[in-house]
Amino acid sequence: MNDPVQLYLTGNRLEKTKKSGLPFMEFFAGIGLVRYALERQEWQAVYANDIAADKEQMYCDHFGSKDSEFDLGDIHQVDANKLPQALLATASFPCTDLSLAGARAGLNKGKQSSAFWGFIDILKSLKDRRPPLVMLENVPGFLTSHKGKDFHEALQALNNLEYAVDTFIIDAMDFVPQSRKRLFIIGKKKLYFDPNPQAIEESTLRPKALTSFIHQHPDITWNIKRLHLEPKRTDLLNDIIEDVPLNSKLWWDVKRASYLLSQMSPKHSTLATEMIAQKKWSYGTVFRRVRNGKSMAELRTDGIAGCLRTPKGGSAKQILFKAGFGRYHIRLLTARECARLMGADDFVLQVPPNQAYFGFGDAVCVPVIEWIAKNYLNPCIAEISDKLK
Repeated sequence: MNDPVQLYLTGNRLEKTKKSGLPFMEFFAGIGLVRYALERQEWQAVYANDIAADKEQMYCDHFGSKDSEFDLGDIHQVDANKLPQALLATASFPCTDLSLAGARAGLNKGKQSSAFWGFIDILKSLKDRRPPLVMLENVPGFLTSHKGKDFHEALQALNNLEYAVDTFIIDAMDFVPQSRKRLFIIGKKKLYFDPNPQAIEESTLRPKALTSFIHQHPDITWNIKRLHLEPKRTDLLNDIIEDVPLNSKLWWDVKRASYLLSQMSPKHSTLATEMIAQKKWSYGTVFRRVRNGKSMAELRTDGIAGCLRTPKGGSAKQILFKAGFGRYHIRLLTARECARLMGADDFVLQVPPNQAYFGFGDAVCVPVIEWIAKNYLNPCIAEISDKLK
């Protein structure tokens, strides 16, 4: 009865588990949206780690001042011997070096994304105390980074720690009015889950690029779970917009607003003109991008916001375009609007807007994580429990 899973699932609560939820640890915790989501689905955070003090502040503002579960510091300095037992470890490790913004430096050479190996070292050090489940989250570019070598190496690292692996991609726009695709890896201890290398069909959760990778890598120990996602989004962009008075200083002055409009291509300028001519208010979002060496403003008008990003590495803050009745008004999205786009409407906000932009830009979409918990993680725990009876 020394196995942590068996101890928990037979009714003997694990050490340091303060509440009745399924205990999990979150690494690269950021502002805590993984916790926000999982605690709605029967889980309980027993440890959190991140290196960013500004994110720790937002985390503690929401969950409690200087929450005892939060460990501020470099993941490479975490002492695994002091970690509590848990059934799940999550890692939303930095994506910068796996995206275009980070020039695709990669998992090993990139200064930020190489922190992944700090997480792997922790799992190694835990030995027989490793959680039976692991969940990694990153951008879809992880799949193709260095022609798939980075993704393959990460999966191998989990296999070497006795985890069979599964992977899928979810777009947050199936739940909220924000286009935000993220790739997930689930690691499952081989002790409880047998490999199942059967053919996997292409789907929205496992698009062709991903199923092709799975088929082309029989050297990886896979445990693939059949999944089906029905989109649950009911809101559009206009449903999450705050009612900011037009005399508020948040709205840009005429000179700044007209300059942004002048940066639009003929195609996007036409979209803006059509919005302005309508006899109702409508909303779009704008990102500035460099096209052919020139800064351009690109307008999206389908009721879905672009992906929230941290305002660094070439990515701009997302801009709101409000138009109608022959007029238009422009401002940045508010922090509360960003929270709503992440499915965290009631998240406590006590920090300056720029700090909030960074926090939400690096975070996970809450209903996506809730869906994974309900449809994947919780059934896995039930399966383990059945095997231990």
